[in-house]
This record gives sequence, C-alpha cells and structure tokens, in this order.
Amino acid sequence: MKIGFIGTGVMGKSIVFHLLKEHTVHIYTRTKQKAEDLLTNGAVWEETPAALATNCDVIFTMVGYPEDVLNVYTGEEGVFTSASEGTICIDLTTSKPELAKALFEKGGSKGIHMIDAPVSGGDTGAKNGTLSIMAGGEERIFREVLPVLETFGANIVFHGEAGSGQHTKMSNQIVIGSTMTGVCEALTYAMKSGLDPEKVLASISQGAAGSWSLSHLAPRILNGDYEPGFYIHHFIKDLKIALEESKRMGLSLPGLELALKSYEQAKDIGLSEKGTQALYKVYEDQL
Repeated sequence: MKIGFIGTGVMGKSIVFHLLKEHTVHIYTRTKQKAEDLLTNGAVWEETPAALATNCDVIFTMVGYPEDVLNVYTGEEGVFTSASEGTICIDLTTSKPELAKALFEKGGSKGIHMIDAPVSGGDTGAKNGTLSIMAGGEERIFREVLPVLETFGANIVFHGEAGSGQHTKMSNQIVIGSTMTGVCEALTYAMKSGLDPEKVLASISQGAAGSWSLSHLAPRILNGDYEPGFYIHHFIKDLKIALEESKRMGLSLPGLELALKSYEQAKDIGLSEKGTQALYKVYEDQL
C-alpha cells in the first residue's frame, strides 16, 4: 500500500517510522531538513501535498491548526486538487468538528473518503506505537484502513459520523486540562509542605488519584524536563475549540475555562513551545 504522510512533527515522525516497517511512505512537511532521518530510512519526499496525493492510496495528515488542515486539503496545492477517486484521507490533527464534517462532504463530492482520527498518547505513545485513535466518518472505510491504524495505535475506536472523532478528542482534552492543573497543584502542595515529592508521587499515582498525566508527566516535572510531547500552544488551541463547542451546545464547563486560563498564563511567561507539563512553572514562584 502506498501511504502519504503530511506533517512529520514530534508525533508524526514516530508514526511514519512505524508505517515504514510495512509500507512505502511518501512524506511532505514544511521544513524538509527536519525529515532527513525519515528520508534516510526509506521515506519518499514530495514537494507539495498535491504531488504526494498523486502517488498515494491512503493519506495521513497531522498538522498544527484547523487553518493548516483546511489549506493542506483545499489549498492551491492541496490534496483534493490531485487525489484520485477512492483515495482515503485520515486527518490525525486535533481540529474543529465542523471542519471535519465540511472536509468529509467536500471530499465525498470528489469520490475521496475522509476520516477524522485525532490521537492521544503524546510523544511516548507515538514512539511505542500505542496511541489512542478516535475515529469519525464512514465505518466501512474505517474498517478498511484499520490494519494500517493498528501499526501505530493500540486503542482504536470508531465513534460515528464525520466529526465524532474530533468531539471525542475534545472530551479527552477537557480531562487532560483539569488533570494537569490538579497534578501541578498537588506537586506544589507537596513541596510546600516539606514532603519528598518522589515519595508522594509513588503513593498517589497508584491510588484513586492515578492518571496517565500523573504517571507519565509528573516524573518529567520532578526531573525538570519540560520538553514537548505535546506543545502548550497546540493544547491552548485544543482547549479553545473545546470551549467554543461547549458554548455552542449551551454547556457551562468551569473546569475547562480554568484550565484554559492556566495554560494561557503559561504562554504569557514564555512557555508556548514547551510540553503541557510545563504548566507547573506557573506555580513554581509560590515555593
């Protein structure tokens, strides 16, 4: 199977490495130099998304923002300008549910199948091939590409019509936002009270307070490791989409609003390019 992959960032690069084990993978990303290790390992470079689309049966996209998704598919050199009828496009970007629906319809008018399939698990999940994948679109097409998704995903669930994957990812991000706030506040409290934070983490991570963030990101905080598995500026984008969708549905979600406010504070002190665990530094001056 000829696979295309657009956007080889922190997570995308690891996903491509998994795909290369079983498939020919054509890639495009804005900065070719950042993909040199993939090219060395057998990936095929394409100059534009449109050029990539002419050579691929299945196309993955994993870019930054909804406007990037829109441009990759519908721009002058976008995928839809040259993809053949029957091509399956899978957007792994966390984006707007309404955009996922619009691309599903636009692609469908050209005989191109669209699946919105945002992922969760960060850089660790991408490297280990254990990402959670939340899919929306046409179930028949999802079943067709499921073996490819299983190359880099361990928990893969089809949720329904186009946009359902994005709505599920919003639920995921709402949990993470509040959870990371709790993790940072718990560590701040433990340190201020004079406890050994390593011992505190050992106690609470195995009890009712346990979570993925507590087990995987709290140790990074204690080691002073704030490098991104997922960028703060991308997480702010996600939380804003979740808040926008919540308001559209008439929901009041104060935990989500607080998480967004906290992460915007982190951005204001220069942490935009750090990982989500760098939220801890918002609290650090209280110690």
